[in-house]
Parts: sequence; C-alpha cells; structure tokens
Amino acid sequence: MSKKLLSGPYLMWMIGFTIIPLALIVFYGLTDRSGAFTLANVLSIATAEHSKALWLSLGLSFVSTIICLILAYPLALILRSRGIGQGSFIVFIFILPMWMNFLLRTLAWQTLLEKNGVINGILSALHLPTQGLINTPGAIILGMVYNFLPFMVLPIYNVLSKIDDNVINAAQDLGANFFQILFRILLPLSIPGIVSGITMVFVPALTTFVISNLLGGSKILLIGNVIEQEFTKGSNWNLGSGLSLVMMIFILISMALIAKYDKNGEGTAF
Repeated sequence: MSKKLLSGPYLMWMIGFTIIPLALIVFYGLTDRSGAFTLANVLSIATAEHSKALWLSLGLSFVSTIICLILAYPLALILRSRGIGQGSFIVFIFILPMWMNFLLRTLAWQTLLEKNGVINGILSALHLPTQGLINTPGAIILGMVYNFLPFMVLPIYNVLSKIDDNVINAAQDLGANFFQILFRILLPLSIPGIVSGITMVFVPALTTFVISNLLGGSKILLIGNVIEQEFTKGSNWNLGSGLSLVMMIFILISMALIAKYDKNGEGTAF
C-alpha cells in the first residue's frame, strides 16, 4: 500500500498535464463553437490549403530525417569505436549545444542565413555573390537537421554500444570485411535504434512551427504553422484541435513502430 501511495504524485501529474489536455483537444476537435458534435474540423485537413501544408511538412520532414540518418549512423559508429570513456565524452560535447534554448539555437541560424547575415557578409568580403538563404525550404531543412540530429545519433549510438565486440571479432576471424560486418551484423542489430531515431526526428520535424516561422518566414507554411495560427491568431480552437487530432495519427504510428521494432526499449534508453 505504501508503494502505491508513492505513485500518487506521478498519477496526479499525468492526469493534470497529459490526460486532461488530451481530453480537451479531443473535445474541441470533435465539436463546433456551439458544442455540437462534428467531424468537420478533422476533415478540414482535406482542404487545398491544409493538405498543401501537410504534404509540404511531410516532404521536408522526410528529407530532414534521411539527412539526419545519413549523418548520424557514421557518427554513431565512430563514437562506438572510440570506446566507452572517450565515446561518452564526445557524446557529451555533441549534446552540449542542446542545453541551449531551442528558440535561441534557431535564432542563431537566422542570424547566419539572413540577407545581411554572417554567411552573406563573408561572401561579400570575398567578393562573391550573396545567396538568398533565408525563407527557403533549404533553410527549414537545415534548421530541422541541426536541432534534431542528436535525437537520431543517441538512439543509434546506444544500440551500437551494446553490441558485443566478440561478435565483430568472430566475423573478422571468419574473413568478413568491413562492409559485410556493416550490412550483415551492425545494421541488423541496430534496427531498434534506427527506428527510434527516425520516429524521434520525423515526428517533431513534422509538427514544428518555430523553425518554419524563423527560417521560412511567412512565405512557407507547414501544418504546424497552420495549427499554431488557428490557436493564436484565428482563435479557432476547434479547427486547431481537429488538425491536431490528424497529427496525432502520425504519433500513434511512430509509437506502434517503436513497440514493434524496439520491444526492449534499447533505442530509447539513453
């Protein structure tokens, strides 16, 4: 009984900050302003404006996730080869910028990419033509990759670090080269970390609105921007909640993938 009582604060926290907010989103998303039941808020994702924002968000998130995976896997292999002590220190250095506020990190890239920013200033000093870097899909992808790359590196590194070196040594003794070890041993054994990393990058990239606001300006609207504007500027909580319910489908899919391919939580336990 005493142990059950210790879970009381956690249950209160979950009810107050998870269950009740989700219940409110479901209520607003499935009702209109008068409180009557309706599916119009959810089905509005099919309108031209909202579907365009959704497909653009899916495309940019997919590209960002692929780039993060391409960058993260070699880095995770390097960290594993450095050993526990050195690897842990390098991981610490790698995640150190994540201690800075998310908004400040994105504002830093805005300063670098803007028309009169640092990068164009250097190009001008070298008598090279300046580039239109800000307010482009490329700038948004760059911001996503920078902010979410650690969420891809850490799950993969966590899984790779648990692979017994004797497995690698046995493969080498049997004549396996680097690529055979990579594709037949390391990649199959690191699937839980890869799946966890993909979901942990794709979902926040899909729902972000801060990065697209700062690096994309008002020219590029993602589905996260549409939802944010419905809550803040349009004061239409019903429509914003309905679109949020659609986005929750992607979260549920990611949770299902993690449950299937990472049953033991190897990729999510840092």
